[in-house]
Amino acid sequence: MKKLIKFVLHKVPRKYIQRVVHVCTPVMGLAYMGRGVECPICGSRYRKFMPYGYAVQRDNALCPWCLALERHRLMWLYLQNETDFFDSKSENFENRKILHVAPEYCFIKRFEKLYGENYVTADIESPLAKVKMDIQNIPFADESFDIVFCNHILEHVENDRLAMSEMFRIMRPGGWGIMLSPVNFSRETTYEDASITDPGQRELHFGQKDHLRDYGCDYAARLADVGFDVEEINYVRYFSPEEVRLYALRPEIIYLVRKQ
Repeated sequence: MKKLIKFVLHKVPRKYIQRVVHVCTPVMGLAYMGRGVECPICGSRYRKFMPYGYAVQRDNALCPWCLALERHRLMWLYLQNETDFFDSKSENFENRKILHVAPEYCFIKRFEKLYGENYVTADIESPLAKVKMDIQNIPFADESFDIVFCNHILEHVENDRLAMSEMFRIMRPGGWGIMLSPVNFSRETTYEDASITDPGQRELHFGQKDHLRDYGCDYAARLADVGFDVEEINYVRYFSPEEVRLYALRPEIIYLVRKQ
């Protein structure tokens, strides 16, 4: 299974994978039936989750039913436990506007059910998104959105600082967002080299063939440089070892951004 998944991820363009993966993985998930883990997003139970990963295959990572990975399950739990995102009785809920860049399949229908047309999905190529958009040139007016989600995208973008500035521009004062990226904590500063264009070399240097940089410990500072107040939250530590095993979480950081 690991070899098959790795082959597909490396050989099939992502936009084609996104069209069919939600049909294929529930069938493959039949081989994982059991009660060892639980996805907090869809509620499905499995013996373990499916493997996933481009360069290195992570065991127990992908929920076969809703396609949630470890970071998605952690983000869902954070939104559920620490914010009023799901509370329809919260202040300004009906007028709250959300921009979700490169929306993940596990979230789209659930967020859309909550917010309807106020939930806007956007991406440069994903067939799942409503709006075709380059994050370096967001086609929305200043201060258009209350909440912005952008996960594991900035490492793919040519000018990530411009993309960060654009997300700051379209966020309303008092707004907030979650902007996750893979961070290499063994690096003090982000490693990037625009001269590296070969996909194989990019995978060697940045961890994935379509990554343009390997973020270091300065990732939060880069977000702060464009104006965001940034909070780095080691949210996994709030869960018991039993809960971490049940939801198959990894020690990833929630990067919460706010605009004053």
